Amino acid sequence: MRHYIYGLALLGLALTSYQPAGAQTANQTANPTWPDKPVRLIVSQAAGGTPDIICRILTDRLSQALGQQFVVENRPGAANIIGAQTAAHAAGDGYTFFFATAAALVSNPYTFKTLPYDPANDFVPVAMVAKNPFFMLAHPSVKATTLTELIALEKADPGKLTYATDGPRNFSGILASWINKLAGINVLQVPYATMPQGIQDAIAGRVQLVILAPASAAPFIARGDLRPLAVSSAKRVPGYDKVPSIAETLPGIELTGWFAIVAPKGTPPDVIQKLNGALDRILKDPEIAQKLAGLGFYTEGADTPEGTGRYIRAQLETWGKVTRDIGMQPE
Repeated sequence: MRHYIYGLALLGLALTSYQPAGAQTANQTANPTWPDKPVRLIVSQAAGGTPDIICRILTDRLSQALGQQFVVENRPGAANIIGAQTAAHAAGDGYTFFFATAAALVSNPYTFKTLPYDPANDFVPVAMVAKNPFFMLAHPSVKATTLTELIALEKADPGKLTYATDGPRNFSGILASWINKLAGINVLQVPYATMPQGIQDAIAGRVQLVILAPASAAPFIARGDLRPLAVSSAKRVPGYDKVPSIAETLPGIELTGWFAIVAPKGTPPDVIQKLNGALDRILKDPEIAQKLAGLGFYTEGADTPEGTGRYIRAQLETWGKVTRDIGMQPE
């Protein structure tokens, strides 16, 4: 863990050392013709998954906008580690970028004792892509319509409620443990190797609670199979404005998935700035924003490289707090 405390300090340096290309003159631009050959974006998950789909939506538009082919390279496996390692060790020449998950950059440092890449020092930020909150859902038989009511129910009659999660070291399990800790309750986790089975058990009432992304939860909410109690983002989710955030009941809890684009250390600042500008225009296109929302991800544009770096630093601190609060040790 000492290595990652040091890494946190390095992140403050690595993610603030970026100098905007706007400060350069046209004559000082290091790569005035960039891109002049295909650019690859490494995705650390398999083809067909949500990260891959979103990345391909963006690469199609980037190819049109910048006049060169942007290609997706899938490097799945080992909790995003294979893809992150590949990107971290790539040349910082502006022709390789990493379509990074939150796991790769901010939770892996707290769940693994060692990593073959340094998430704090091997990358520089380029752009935020989108964030996805998670719903806490209950079977209709549960006599609670809000998280506050659920906490009261569990305290009045402890030991009767269970969560379907994807395991105590994965997102839904970590969120469930954090809610337990801050609420002073002890809802039992039932880990599932595949979440579709967990969902089916929640719909059948064999477990009472489940945590799902909006895109996965939407059909079950619409049919009345599951009732949303709260959402894990700081703000309420568009289209689900009556569902309060967990933080409205338990201040300080905000845990969302997200994607950001980062570059290997040494990538020219003017390239980063040009890619950031193109991504910002693409992400603010209503058609693209709607496609992402249909996948359960919400975007407000690319932010700036500096803003993206600040967000990643804050997320790293959040994950450090979460893992301390729930007593989870790296393995």
